[in-house]
Amino acid sequence: MSATRPYSPGDSGPEPEAAVADAPAHAAGPGSGGRQVRRLSLDGASGVVPLSRDFTREALHAWGWLPAATADRRAAAEDVLLVVSELVTNACLHAEGPDELWLSCDNGRKVLRIEVSDRGAGQPAPRTPHRAGRPGGHGMFIVQRLCLDWGVVRTPGETGKTVWAELGAPG
Repeated sequence: MSATRPYSPGDSGPEPEAAVADAPAHAAGPGSGGRQVRRLSLDGASGVVPLSRDFTREALHAWGWLPAATADRRAAAEDVLLVVSELVTNACLHAEGPDELWLSCDNGRKVLRIEVSDRGAGQPAPRTPHRAGRPGGHGMFIVQRLCLDWGVVRTPGETGKTVWAELGAPG
C-alpha cells in the first residue's frame, strides 16, 4: 500500500484527459476498451458525501457488484462505499471540497478504482501511530487497510490533486 506511488503497479496511471473527459456519465459498454467509467461533478454541490455514495451505489448495481449474492460480495460493495465516503470527506475537511468523483471498473469487474479530485495542496496520509480509541483521523488508515493500493496524482503547474484507491472484488 502506497501513498507516494502515483499509480498502482501495472497501471500506466490515469487515462489521458481527452480520452476520459468525453466519456458519458453512464457506464460504457463492454466493448469500450476494457474499462467502464462514471464521473460525477461535485464542484459547488451540497451534501457531497451522500451524493457520492448514492452515485457509487448506482455504479455498483450497473457493474454487477450489487445486489450481492454472498456475504463476501456484500462486504466488498460496502468497502467501496466506505472508501468513497472517506475520500470525499477528506476532500471536504482538508482540501476546500471535492471537484469530481471518478469510478472505473475493468470489464472483468475484478478491480474498481475510485478517484477524488480537489484543489487542496495537502498530502493525505494515515495518522501514525494509529490509535483506534482516538476520535477522528481514521480516514486514510481505513483506506489503506481496505484497498489493494492507493496514492496521489498531481499535475505539474496545476493546483490540487487526485487521490485514488483501488479495491478488488471477492473471488
